[in-house]
Amino acid sequence: MSQSRVRIAIVGGSGYTGGELIRLLLFHPLVEITQVASESRAGHFVHSAHPNLRKISTLRFCHPDDLTSCDVLFLCLPHGASQQAIERYRALAPHIIDLSGDFRLRSPELYRQWYGHAHSVPELLPQAIYGLPELHRAELREASLVSGTGCMATASILGLSPLYRAGVVDYGTPVVVEAKVGSSATGAKAGPASHHPDRSGVVRSYEPTGHRHSAELIQELGLFDESRDASRNDSATRQRVAFSATAVELVRGILVTAHVFLRERLDERALWRIYREAYQHEPFIRLVKERNGVYRYPEPKILAGSNYCDVGFELDVEQQRVVVISALDNLMKGAAGNGVQDLNCIFGWDETLGLTFPGLHPA
Repeated sequence: MSQSRVRIAIVGGSGYTGGELIRLLLFHPLVEITQVASESRAGHFVHSAHPNLRKISTLRFCHPDDLTSCDVLFLCLPHGASQQAIERYRALAPHIIDLSGDFRLRSPELYRQWYGHAHSVPELLPQAIYGLPELHRAELREASLVSGTGCMATASILGLSPLYRAGVVDYGTPVVVEAKVGSSATGAKAGPASHHPDRSGVVRSYEPTGHRHSAELIQELGLFDESRDASRNDSATRQRVAFSATAVELVRGILVTAHVFLRERLDERALWRIYREAYQHEPFIRLVKERNGVYRYPEPKILAGSNYCDVGFELDVEQQRVVVISALDNLMKGAAGNGVQDLNCIFGWDETLGLTFPGLHPA
């Protein structure tokens, strides 16, 4: 391989997000994967955990203690693990992209509120860039520490942010967000809720209130709230967020349905203008709102394996309520794919590099 390629290492490469990251980066034209670390599978071939990569890669997992220096280090670790060892990881690479929840919130107070304990390195929280290119593209170009984004938060924020940016939301009424998510969002480690007889066929409300991804909505939608205190790191918005999460029988995929009330009367043409102005130049956002057909609104099934987020809406004229619908693959735009897009932003590359797979239909 050319020595000019960016050297990438991955920690926690045996999980679902790590597997997707390996799959994507193996076909990225400007990078080379130098190491993939896993405590439990050190010494084994990568395809022992990710059988789809048979004959695609001869990489073997190394132990995390055997990591050497690289240009970019991806962290695909369970929540809480990255922050405990972040200084060691930062010594290995000038750029860290952490796909866990450890650095998503800029405020230590907001972190304590939503995660239930103090952050190990609170001084780093304001330095980490929330890795959603559609909102933070310019900041990513100078980033040394990038945080991945919550999968349900990503779908919600991308669906809602154009309305907040346009200043048309009524802050006096909570925004109500219902997120339906597939089983891969819980990770590769099995548990009682993922046991097949218990998981198969479910439409299970598992966190009707208090989900941690609510904090990301509060933070990121707060960026558009002109009344917020700009001197604070938390960017907290006046908007109250009523977020619920439901498990459904999908392996991949998220469908968010959000209800937003408007501060002024708008017609559908005005809403189209808001969304087109926000997303007309975004490579991975598609507006989906058709008059006829099965797929006239966003549908996660056709997004599996792709980095697209499909966004649609419907206006309730009588109540001046906008029903925002957004869908994505939780392992792609909700995790690994978004991380690769962040990588492309950091180096000033075309954001679509390594991410052009369109999904399958039928699937």
